Amino acid sequence: MALNPPITEWHGRRVWLVGASSGIGRAVASLLHARGAQVCVSARSQGRLDEFVREHPGSQALALDVTDAAAVASAARQLLATGPLDLVCYCAGHYTPQTADALDLDELLRHQRVNVGGALHVLAAVVPALLQAAKAGGTPHVSLVASVAGWRGLPQSLGYGPTKAALINLAENLFLDLRPRGVAVSVINPGFVDTPLTAQNRFAMPALLSPEQAARAIVHGWGRGRFELHFPRRFTAVLKCMRCLPYRWYFFLVHRITGL
Repeated sequence: MALNPPITEWHGRRVWLVGASSGIGRAVASLLHARGAQVCVSARSQGRLDEFVREHPGSQALALDVTDAAAVASAARQLLATGPLDLVCYCAGHYTPQTADALDLDELLRHQRVNVGGALHVLAAVVPALLQAAKAGGTPHVSLVASVAGWRGLPQSLGYGPTKAALINLAENLFLDLRPRGVAVSVINPGFVDTPLTAQNRFAMPALLSPEQAARAIVHGWGRGRFELHFPRRFTAVLKCMRCLPYRWYFFLVHRITGL
């Protein structure tokens, strides 16, 4: 049963993807543009955003740093001044492999500022407008890109995993609050995707997908009205089952799968 209104037609829909200069965010933006959406991409790199606009005529770019609440609010006001948003997707993320025997406090806090704080800045800037759009008969949607790393502890994920767990919990709370008021909410939990972030990993990454494959899975999930989008389905379904195991067996299997 669909928990959200399925999005099967993208032509003319206004979409804001925050964190779309590379990886999953850029691939989703490109796919939605191809399907007729009016796409706005945001990230820190003005150069990469300008490149996206050149390659996708009619799209829009707004450079910002998600850790700067004022910059996020200003970008949201600029977009909302020209009409309501149909979908806001928070794709921005920071990841540096880290273990507790080499703890780096600055890196830990940067994970928090980008992955969680940035999402909160975007939500604060758009949720009131999304609620207004829903009252006016629209079907706005907000989506957060988390990770299977938020389900349970994974190797070298000391900084990253806790922030993704926070996003999953945040999305669940948003759904409880916003869905009865007409605003759809979804959370995206990818497995391993070949991006500049995962390129830092020095362990085996089972079922590795390209960003384009991930984008197709995400858009398919929105089209089915799902709350949680996780992929590749077979691999992430195994991880979901592993969450229910006693810790002794869970830790043993994680070490066997990753080789660490």
